[in-house]
Amino acid sequence: MTEQEARSLRRGRAARREQREGGHGSLGRPYITRNIPVIDFLTDEGLEIIEANADTILQEIGIEFRDDPETLNIWKEAGADVSGLRVRFPKGMLRDIVKTAPSQFTQHARNPARNVEIGGKNLVFAPVYGPPFVTDLDRGRRYGTIEDFRNFVKLSYASPWMHHSGGTVCEPVDLPVNKRHFDMVYSHIKYSDKPFMGSVTAAERAEDSVEMARLVFGREFVDANCVMIQLINANSPLVFDGTMLGALKVYAAANQACIVSPFILAGAMSPVTVAGTLSQVLAEALTGCALTQLIRPGAPVVFGAFVSSISMQSGAPTFGSPEGTLLLNGAAKLARRLNLPFRSGGSFTSSKVPDAQSAQESAQTITATVLSGVNFCLHAAGWLEGGLCSSYEKFVLDADQLGMMHVLANGIDLSQEAQAMDALQEVGPGGHFLGAAHTQRNFEQAFFRSEIADNNSYEQWLADGSLDAAQRANKRWKTMLESYEAPALNESIDEALTDFMRRRKSEFPDSNV
Repeated sequence: MTEQEARSLRRGRAARREQREGGHGSLGRPYITRNIPVIDFLTDEGLEIIEANADTILQEIGIEFRDDPETLNIWKEAGADVSGLRVRFPKGMLRDIVKTAPSQFTQHARNPARNVEIGGKNLVFAPVYGPPFVTDLDRGRRYGTIEDFRNFVKLSYASPWMHHSGGTVCEPVDLPVNKRHFDMVYSHIKYSDKPFMGSVTAAERAEDSVEMARLVFGREFVDANCVMIQLINANSPLVFDGTMLGALKVYAAANQACIVSPFILAGAMSPVTVAGTLSQVLAEALTGCALTQLIRPGAPVVFGAFVSSISMQSGAPTFGSPEGTLLLNGAAKLARRLNLPFRSGGSFTSSKVPDAQSAQESAQTITATVLSGVNFCLHAAGWLEGGLCSSYEKFVLDADQLGMMHVLANGIDLSQEAQAMDALQEVGPGGHFLGAAHTQRNFEQAFFRSEIADNNSYEQWLADGSLDAAQRANKRWKTMLESYEAPALNESIDEALTDFMRRRKSEFPDSNV
């Protein structure tokens, strides 16, 4: 075979793969519906122990609500015991309150074909969230910019395995802190038509996010439907601060979903044991979820848990650990017991580069995510350096793993065609299946085909440039951005958004807080 023929063959394979996956912005995989059972590591007896301990925390220790007198009044009127900033809850009170929350809900995208179902057997993948830094093999580690932000939105849109545009895919530090939320939310709307997240760094920024959503979807539609989902972190241990509470109240009142997630590094922000940490997770998450229902009964809310451990030698966060898997799995069962959707998991790593450590730790966590019954998975792609860095190469490598998770979650096909009895009868003893009619019918869709892995011979690998996985991922994300095509956005909506942002930005000076 000549080199030209080999290139043509590779191009043909790539074109068929692109066709199978639906191309950039594929509509074929809006979210995963699991066809495999959930694995439980926590027994029913163990669950009851954790719940009883959480009740003790809520009754005897309580939760602090800082810098928000209004929330303290809400709890007092609801029947909680309020003493200063500390709120204690009678046994069973919070569980009764969260009964009004939906067990499953739709987050609407501006393209209805990309709506996602959150809860039940469904799993939604969203990209990395929050890093101040970005990195790639060409320019190295640096502060993120709005250009980087837009690039990650485009990559999320282009990936057939990513169901959601996410939120703060990186911090655009070249924009003023108090105004960058406008450009971030606008980028999700402009450069993608997948679902997205709003700003939570101040109540007024949450209000701006809601107003922008109303310009896109219409005021009445937003009031009746979830079009944004937001991350509300507890300030563990056992504290909610005024910033998070302000955003939570804005979104709950607007009928927009909150993901209430304790942010815990076990050993520093919770006990060093899985059981002790799970009790704290339940107490914190249940409190925040209940608050959304006091503000607006029936508002969508997600029980969240971001939990990892630390090195007891250095204090540094660790990921991909067996304890992390047990924590994730146990928290998922606690959420199911409350009949609430569950957020956790991702492609976590402490590694500073997209290397073997990052692959091992991320694979460990994302597999546990699928097997444990997570419904909304933030940080599904791009996370590096313990969440401090959004990596272009890591994003592509992680997205490839997400494609594998789609296949895993689909389970074992037991259709007549999948049973392949005709192939066995045709080939018989001692033959081979490469030329069988069944193989010819199914080979295009048979087995997951990685976009990154090199399965060729050593000689072919040398001929292709001897690239490692990170180098191949570097080429891949560049190709994705070069071929990116923006989804259509109604011109009048676009103008209304830009006019709104221009007016609001002119109302107050730039600030770095």
